[in-house]
Amino acid sequence: MDKKLVITGMGAVTPIGIGVNEYWDSLMACKTGIDYIKTVDTEELPIKFAGEVDFNPKDFIPRKKASEMDRFMQMAYVAAGEALSEVEIDPYRTGIIVGTALNGIRTIADTERAYLNSATKKVGPRFLPKSLGNVCASQIAIEHNIHGPSMTLNTACASGGDAITLCAMMIRSGFADMMVAVGAEAPTEPILIQSLASAKALSTRNDDPQKAGRPVDKDRDGFVIGEGGGAIVIETEEHAKARGAHIYAELAGYGNNTDAYHPVTPRPDGEGEILCMKQAIEIAGIKPEDIGYINSHGTATPKGDIAETEAVKAVFGDAAGDLVLNSTKGATGHMMGAGGITEVITCIKSIETGMIAATLNLDNPDPLCDLNYVSKITSKKLDYAMSNAFGFGGQNSSIIVGAYK
Repeated sequence: MDKKLVITGMGAVTPIGIGVNEYWDSLMACKTGIDYIKTVDTEELPIKFAGEVDFNPKDFIPRKKASEMDRFMQMAYVAAGEALSEVEIDPYRTGIIVGTALNGIRTIADTERAYLNSATKKVGPRFLPKSLGNVCASQIAIEHNIHGPSMTLNTACASGGDAITLCAMMIRSGFADMMVAVGAEAPTEPILIQSLASAKALSTRNDDPQKAGRPVDKDRDGFVIGEGGGAIVIETEEHAKARGAHIYAELAGYGNNTDAYHPVTPRPDGEGEILCMKQAIEIAGIKPEDIGYINSHGTATPKGDIAETEAVKAVFGDAAGDLVLNSTKGATGHMMGAGGITEVITCIKSIETGMIAATLNLDNPDPLCDLNYVSKITSKKLDYAMSNAFGFGGQNSSIIVGAYK
């Protein structure tokens, strides 16, 4: 537990850019990737927009290999490739954890539709490996010769953050010297959209998609689905220095717990979120006031944004007034498993540059979300930043990254 953990590689595939630099530049330009859905027919859908990636897998992956993977795997594969592009690995001391909420939902739904409309009722041999969540990690491991621990997490929208936590635990328990944390999601699938719309979880602004994602805004009306992939490489400081690696940041703290309250509704008192943030701070060995910025879960659901605000105030007390907070989901949509990774990358870039991205469409701040959620790009010197990800099932994840010293 005394070993310092550092981050030495990053990769991002997002609705506002492919590659960490393009993603960050788009955040700094206040771009949004939310628009009308192009990858599926929306004629019969109540919600017709999402945060989709302008992504042709064949631009990045050999044609045969791409055909063997679900869309979420393809984006994970590309993000992991970027994160590992400058990394030297010891195959048997390197592992991989993938976090995803929905696995290969697109393959499953597309295959079911084809099967029902088929006269022969045949299903191709690639169905199972394209739909299984763990094959995503397998495909990345095959490409990069990773032979160490390999696991796949399904903890809803906390999956990406939990992948980081499990990677840290693997290293500190001695299972590996280096781990790759990956998060990916391809959720723009009609059955999911119909279900979330029925639950009144999604924004309904079909007339103005780019203004639909409105975290902590008084006029918010639900979240926007987003897709993408993210990856970071984690190793001990000792291991990184021995191989002369560039260190982007310290992985200082991490928290995980569950509300044990309801399958989809968070605890009204925010106890799980509070304890999760406190756990991350304790593991980091810092004080709440050492954290200058929080990339909030901030999905733009009416109750969720208020609950997180109250939880932050409970954890940070008087120091909450000095925090700068934002939600990047107004730009990307809610990327579920992928967001837990890309939002940590956002924190790392904010520490590196001293710049904090704007919360898009925050035009009319909700008085019940009365912390300093910024609606404009803001500059601030940061020592530590926190990223929160809270998911269905009461899954809570908090990750703290720090400037490497």
